[in-house]
Amino acid sequence: METLLALQSGFATSLSLGNLGAALTGAALGIVVGAIPGLGSVTGIALLLPLTFGMDPTTAVILLAALYYGCMFGGAYSAILLNIPGDAPAVMTALDGYPMAKRGEGGKALFSANIASFIGGTTGIVALSFMGPLLAEIGLMFGPPETAALILLALCSIGWMLGDNIAKGLMATMLGILLAVVGIGSTFGHARFTLGSMHLLNGVSFIPLVIGMFGFCQLLEMMTDRPKPGEGPKQIPLRAAIPSRRETLRLLPVSLRSGLIGTLVGILPGAGATTGAFLSYMVQRKIGRNGAEMGKGAVEGVAASEAGNNGAAAGSFAPLLSLGIPGSGTSAVLLGGLMMWGLQPGPLLFATRPDFVWGLVSSMYIGTVMAVIAAMLIIPFLMQILRIPISVLIPVIGTVCVFGAYSVNGSMFDVWLMLGFGVAAYYLKAADFPIAPLILAFVLTPRLESSIRRSFDISNGDPWIFVSSPISVTLVSVICALILMSVVGAGVSWMRKRAAQ
Repeated sequence: METLLALQSGFATSLSLGNLGAALTGAALGIVVGAIPGLGSVTGIALLLPLTFGMDPTTAVILLAALYYGCMFGGAYSAILLNIPGDAPAVMTALDGYPMAKRGEGGKALFSANIASFIGGTTGIVALSFMGPLLAEIGLMFGPPETAALILLALCSIGWMLGDNIAKGLMATMLGILLAVVGIGSTFGHARFTLGSMHLLNGVSFIPLVIGMFGFCQLLEMMTDRPKPGEGPKQIPLRAAIPSRRETLRLLPVSLRSGLIGTLVGILPGAGATTGAFLSYMVQRKIGRNGAEMGKGAVEGVAASEAGNNGAAAGSFAPLLSLGIPGSGTSAVLLGGLMMWGLQPGPLLFATRPDFVWGLVSSMYIGTVMAVIAAMLIIPFLMQILRIPISVLIPVIGTVCVFGAYSVNGSMFDVWLMLGFGVAAYYLKAADFPIAPLILAFVLTPRLESSIRRSFDISNGDPWIFVSSPISVTLVSVICALILMSVVGAGVSWMRKRAAQ
């Protein structure tokens, strides 16, 4: 009852004209920023933050929070239509969204992504409203050892859950890990695998990697298919692109479950929306009725990914507001903004500034509704991309790839890196190597390395810290069982082949 009364007072704050305008502006900007490869929520908030210092803190945070979950909506657009994820969380969306677009179901993929984003985000906001402090306490149970075990479990499952060929999936995962450790090591400060290049001292940038392996690789495939003049993707009317009531109801349990998984991941420090999208996708692939179709253009894959990353975005506000601990890179930037406005996140914030806390939480409900309405309204315009002939689309995609890679650091080296990764991905796909495990391993490895280093710092080098709590013991046991199952499965497969001969 107290929470409902607090939300009621929060809506009185968030429904003011200025705060409504901030929520609408932030959501619209977020959709645009999220759809542009190379930007993303962290960059968007960092660029907008200096412009908010003269604003009321509540209005400013409402604006930035709306931009955050607007980016989660927008990241799916370029992933679905062009196979170029706007940001890291949209990588999983591209796995099924782009194959749907190639079949002429791009509009249905966009509608489904927006519906799932809304349901997943709302699930996270409801959990934040009623269980914010409790969720933050659960997040605190995951220290560096537990986080390291969780990420290691994700890495162990990537290869054999995303690749039809387990061996090639694991090899792609290992390649992603190797690319992730390029640069100055965080532990000893030594240069690793830089090949003497000054440009690689800071490591391989994510944007050139993902644009090259998804966008430019797709461009090469279009060119080698030798499209006929005027040939383009299948064209379907807008009415046929809207999911039916039955299809929408089928997405409801997927979105609710994935939103809840994303929320639980979002409260973990350092996990982020990418991990939320990945775990939601993996769970759906494992327990879904058509899990075998995921990765080939299943609408459930789009829904699971989008609901997961939006749930994680909302969940990251629980440790931020309750404990002052950022759950992601984006919430870390928001934490800096809160402190510059003279607000100290933590348990006392709920007592000293309830108008701010509940005004922000209630505005997230409003902002999510505004974001989904704005996202739905622009789908008819986005669908025109599907009508562009491939002969015209190829130079457009090439321009977007070059611009996206160059915009990160303003360096031509990143452009050449993107081109190299695109060619490499083209031949890897030709050899039936999955690309998604490589990208996900690249994203998760730095977090794994950081968690392991911090664990050893805490324990003075004692490796037993990784089995010092019930959570870490459980996760390590699952990892060992997973490895054992893989070894036994490979052995049984080898024996069957030998017996057949």
